[in-house]
Amino acid sequence: MNMKIFLLCSLLLLFLCVFLWWKTGDWIRKGQSPTANGKYPYAIILGAKVNGNIPSQSLQYRLDAAVQYANEYPDVLFILSGGQGPDEQIPEAEAMKNYLVEKGVEENRLLLETASTSTYENILFSKQLLPSSVDHVTIITSDYHLARARKIADHLALKTDALAAKTPNVVKWKSTTRERAALIKTYVTGR
Repeated sequence: MNMKIFLLCSLLLLFLCVFLWWKTGDWIRKGQSPTANGKYPYAIILGAKVNGNIPSQSLQYRLDAAVQYANEYPDVLFILSGGQGPDEQIPEAEAMKNYLVEKGVEENRLLLETASTSTYENILFSKQLLPSSVDHVTIITSDYHLARARKIADHLALKTDALAAKTPNVVKWKSTTRERAALIKTYVTGR
């Protein structure tokens, strides 16, 4: 009898894990649309690791997507969101600004948010830099990260569209696997 209960519980747990893997994957895919088209006057670029003062490959991909978007929509302003980790020489937002300016984005289009240490804080602190009349923004981040960022924005009364940056292959499995757990937490807590 105990073996039957054990097997039943094991099967239920396996089913739950498979279902959650599928469901979070569906959320990640759906988080990438609608695709940004320049209709919102502000875009928030979410920070990622900085190696000293150089953007990591993940952050560079986000910034490259932002450069292309900035060139296509010259009236959009950008909030660069990311604080300074213990192993970073400068805040992520500062490294982002340096990179974007070097790529030709005008500095007067860039607002810096340098205090955040999490995706929730990225959105919360960036919202504080927006004019009070603005409640629609574009979120620019890695493809796997958009669903969670947009869910947090929704909890903070911001409507969003998305600009997905490619995820580097070297971190894709690790990032998307970890993101699935974080996404479940966000759906439960709003953070």
